[in-house]
Amino acid sequence: MSRQAQVQLNKGIGKPKAQKTVEAKQRISWSEIKKQKQLILLSLPFLIYVIIFNYAPLAGWVMAFQNYKPAKGFFDQTWVGLAKFKQLFSNDVFLGVIRNTLAMSLINLVLGFVFSIGFALLLNELRNAKAKKFIQTVSYLPHFLSWVIVVGLVFQVLSMDTGVLNQLLLKLHIIDTPINFLSEPKYYWGIVGITNVWKETGWGSIIYLAAITAINPELYEAAAIDGAGRFRKILHVTLPGIKSTIFILLIINIGNILNSGFDMQYLLTNGLVQRVSQTIDIYVLKYGISLADYSLATAAGIFKSVVSIVLIFLANRFAKSAGEERLF
Repeated sequence: MSRQAQVQLNKGIGKPKAQKTVEAKQRISWSEIKKQKQLILLSLPFLIYVIIFNYAPLAGWVMAFQNYKPAKGFFDQTWVGLAKFKQLFSNDVFLGVIRNTLAMSLINLVLGFVFSIGFALLLNELRNAKAKKFIQTVSYLPHFLSWVIVVGLVFQVLSMDTGVLNQLLLKLHIIDTPINFLSEPKYYWGIVGITNVWKETGWGSIIYLAAITAINPELYEAAAIDGAGRFRKILHVTLPGIKSTIFILLIINIGNILNSGFDMQYLLTNGLVQRVSQTIDIYVLKYGISLADYSLATAAGIFKSVVSIVLIFLANRFAKSAGEERLF
């Protein structure tokens, strides 16, 4: 290649138009920054908030590699390396905590997705606008109740003496004696899953309803001309239309697989169901505050964060290989 041709190539002469357009978009000039300085200034408080409350606390992770004692200075702590992590994974209690967290997270994930999508599809099929708005409003309300109130309702419903469920089962002669649901470990995960569905289904359906409204109505008209009924329209038009939304939310929720919850499990637990109710968050609270083992609690928190990040990357990679929508 001649020197003149090389100079022209460096200047962009002779490059494909699409390539030059992409390169032009990638370059950000000071003039463009000045034009958008108001937006940049508006975003600064949020950036500062994230740095202070999300990134600055990461410095505390160093406690996981120390035998941390609050009375000592930062440089006077005893460094123990990975000893706290080894202690975690050699502890049968922590392994049981991981099992509980994963089990309840998977139950909440599956039931949450199925019920939210199903509710959004059914709600979309309602033709009476007033009835639709009323049902939407009623379904959203439980989301705004605190877990303290929700757990109080669960206690009332499942009570042995005056609980609605026990009274109903006795009236229908399904059981002969009342069942103490809140003291039986085999019922605990089911209670958590059903309660979470009742509280969050209406709220979780909002984004699916928004995605459904973005579907081109002409697709439904074309399906009707081809003889498709309501079920066929849902199967071949609505679900494919919101598939990208489903994948994005699935990736986000997979990243939160170890966040099975804290409030409900903490409030609903008792000595009889503790072996199936304790989650990683409760474990961290117990060892970090009650037993003052800050290093062990920090190690458990690091494990949870690392697993969440890895799961997000794996889910995103899987979505990319499947040709579906992804986060990045």
